[in-house]
Amino acid sequence: MSQATGPDPQAPAPHAADSHELIRVVGARENNLKDVSVELPKRRLTVFTGVSGSGKSSLVFATIAAESQRLINETYSAFVQGFMPTLARPEVDVLEGLTTAIIVDQQRMGADPRSTVGTATDANAMLRILFSRLGQPHIGSAQAFSFNVPSVSGAGAITVERGGKEVKEKRSFSVTGGMCPRCEGRGTVSDIDLDQLFDRTKSLSEGAMTIPGYKAGGWNYRLYASSGFFDPDKPISAFTKKELDDFLYREPTRMKIEGINMTYEGLVPRIQKSMLAKDREGMQPHIREFVDRAVTFTSCPECDGTRLAAPARSSKIDGISIADACAMQISDLAEWVAKLDEPSVAPLLESLRHTLDSFVEIGLGYLSLDRPAGTLSGGEAQRVKMIRHLGSSLTDVTYVFDEPTVGLHPHDIQRMNELLLRLRDKGNTVLVVEHKPEAIAIADHVVDLGPGAGSLGGTVCFEGTVEGLRASGTVTGRHLDDRAVLKDEVRTPTGKLEIRGATSHNLRDVDVDIPLGVLTVITGVAGSGKSSLVHGSVPASSGVVSVDQTAIRGSRRSNPATYTGLLEPIRKAFAKANGVKPALFSANSEGACPTCNGAGVIYTDLAMMAGVATVCEECEGKRFQASVLEYHLGGRDISEVLAMSVAEAEAFFGSGDARTPAAHAILDRLNDVGLGYLTIGQPLTTLSGGERQRLKLATHMADKGGIYVLDEPTTGLHLADVEQLLGLLDRLVESGKSVIVIEHHQAVMAHADWIIDLGPGAGHDGGRIVFEGTPADLVKARSTLTAQHLADYVGA
Repeated sequence: MSQATGPDPQAPAPHAADSHELIRVVGARENNLKDVSVELPKRRLTVFTGVSGSGKSSLVFATIAAESQRLINETYSAFVQGFMPTLARPEVDVLEGLTTAIIVDQQRMGADPRSTVGTATDANAMLRILFSRLGQPHIGSAQAFSFNVPSVSGAGAITVERGGKEVKEKRSFSVTGGMCPRCEGRGTVSDIDLDQLFDRTKSLSEGAMTIPGYKAGGWNYRLYASSGFFDPDKPISAFTKKELDDFLYREPTRMKIEGINMTYEGLVPRIQKSMLAKDREGMQPHIREFVDRAVTFTSCPECDGTRLAAPARSSKIDGISIADACAMQISDLAEWVAKLDEPSVAPLLESLRHTLDSFVEIGLGYLSLDRPAGTLSGGEAQRVKMIRHLGSSLTDVTYVFDEPTVGLHPHDIQRMNELLLRLRDKGNTVLVVEHKPEAIAIADHVVDLGPGAGSLGGTVCFEGTVEGLRASGTVTGRHLDDRAVLKDEVRTPTGKLEIRGATSHNLRDVDVDIPLGVLTVITGVAGSGKSSLVHGSVPASSGVVSVDQTAIRGSRRSNPATYTGLLEPIRKAFAKANGVKPALFSANSEGACPTCNGAGVIYTDLAMMAGVATVCEECEGKRFQASVLEYHLGGRDISEVLAMSVAEAEAFFGSGDARTPAAHAILDRLNDVGLGYLTIGQPLTTLSGGERQRLKLATHMADKGGIYVLDEPTTGLHLADVEQLLGLLDRLVESGKSVIVIEHHQAVMAHADWIIDLGPGAGHDGGRIVFEGTPADLVKARSTLTAQHLADYVGA
């Protein structure tokens, strides 16, 4: 009979270093967090759940990851810190047990025209070295294959002091770069349609110029009309060749115009410098509309869009140039590199193989290295950033992910889960902000925040296992096993949108009819051609309203009221009620507090130390002058109105003295998309990704268009909010609109009237229509990957 043994008296006491097994957060108050305290196990996978805006990102990114990065930065010298971004200490009482944090977020990659997938991942750098060593004919060093380095040469005399005498010496230098001289490494050249710049039948004084800002009487107009190079009363069609050349292409010339020293320059180079050199997204809407109308971008005829000069394209390895290699699908390029056997560059080949294999493993084998980085979706950009960490030998690191399953088909989510578990199994702490039940299911530990969003959230509702979450009764727990059902009846289309011979990117001469007047879902694995079909083939006419995933641009002075245009009717209502100017009710204009310039806080820059923001003593953070706050509308001043939530403001402007129909209509749309809890004066920089997309959707709902194109509207949405989104899509369809949605979420697929499934795979294995029909027919057929996952989801 065996006896139960007690603790071994000889067992050594645990080492003090092994007692730090938790990351402890005590009293976190960043953004909407309300004194949150949690203990997170190290070397485990912890998933943070909760409705959009409940405080997940505030806890994970703005508190844990931000403090880890700040502490690492403090280990550098003051000199080095001066060159690094300064980070403020998060609002938290205690943070213990932190390890080095590596953040893999959904920030879009830089949309610089020269940034590509290859340059963003170091794959290009390795390829350039490879071709500089093995390429035949040999043309130079690695920079001879770089489209960011121009070829330059020069010669001249320099003066050097030698033995007390000044001696002149001849020197020359040359740099061989790979940049195409015609397009300067951009791959495209812009062509200006002159007929969009002016009306040839009119003279300048009759208002021939149709460019924004060049109206008759303005300075831009007077620069040309008073230059003396041509007669402003003569129609442009009657200009001589010399006059037309001076008008359009003359080099910059200093001259006196109307008694003022100015630089005259031809119209075309002037527009190129003033308008085309800017990022399209940063332009004002009327300028962007003009640029879209007047400028056409075509592939550079000299380099065929490869960005590379002729010598760089002439050097080859086994008949393949670096331009050919970058244009290959990465899965094919990985196979080509694997066949190269050259002992002299063996370490380089091994590193390049590993990087390319990581692309394939992470499900991005369908991309090519020459793909512009700015065209990647949020999910693709996040996975590209993951690549450099997959083979890392570092352990005991904290990896922080922001919805890594965004943009992934259910088929691809399984692969992503395996990668997250692999990172954990190497001895790392993995923190994931996530909404998808498939990704929550693999968690070792779950932290559920809520119960609501914004001011209604910011507390920990549950901490424990996935099974415990299911039984917890929290919003996430209740909805974790939610499954949409297929519709009994689908709507009948009222027409069709014909797409014929679509060949954009990987599409293979696709012919398809998209039904109108119904909810159509375009689906398929990541990289199968969904966005190419919709954004590349649906005509961008005035009837199409496109809500894509591009980030909202806005500073800390921007807020939902300014972004949606809501502030305009509010200011006018205040001005009318008080008999004063509307400009007084803008914190960016005349009404701003003079001490803080309407920011509400005063920023003190402390060089390499984190800057300090203190609430302005004059306005007490209200942002307005004291005299402005004496004006009231419906018993409230402007700062009190901006502190209201959308739901409060909707009731306030809907009736009584403050009734303002224009403001009420905008607030109604914000409520419709589930943003009723948002404060209308909250800075845009504090909104989560899901909130920003819904804000954009609310703004576009006012656009006059018959067809709505939505790109993954469930991004950043909690399971409980998906139902509300489906209700919104139904209301849009019932009001006579056609809604086309690119989506992976099975609940949206099940709710569709018509599904178009692309595939069967990604990249050159995709680009075909593999199914068209109702969701019920798709489930019955089970003929595609989407069909199998949808059938499992609805329990068919």
